[in-house]
Amino acid sequence: MNKITEKQLLTDKIVEAIQDTKGEDIMIFDLSTIENSVAQTFIICTGNSNTQVSAISGNIQKKVRNDLQDRPWHVEGTENSLWVLLDYVSVVVHVFQRETRAYYDIEELWGDAKITKIENQL
Repeated sequence: MNKITEKQLLTDKIVEAIQDTKGEDIMIFDLSTIENSVAQTFIICTGNSNTQVSAISGNIQKKVRNDLQDRPWHVEGTENSLWVLLDYVSVVVHVFQRETRAYYDIEELWGDAKITKIENQL
């Protein structure tokens, strides 16, 4: 399987895991055309409590491990679950609590990326 297909499968699986745990405001940033970016893709979402942020990040790891046999290269932020980062090398996931996401405003930092908003499921 080529790298593009692998990255797309990983991205789709992560979005699915976020939706399963009712993550909100899901955005996918395509950074592949941006020079010196830290990853090819950022996925950002919001949880409403540290319990939900923890559940979202745990579900992402479980689904990706079970369905794609992949594990994050690095995870941080699980101590307080205000902002959990899951680094799958080509795809980096940021799971924020609402206030933390507003404070850091990552969307503004990567505003020149191609951004895809995922509609919340009903």
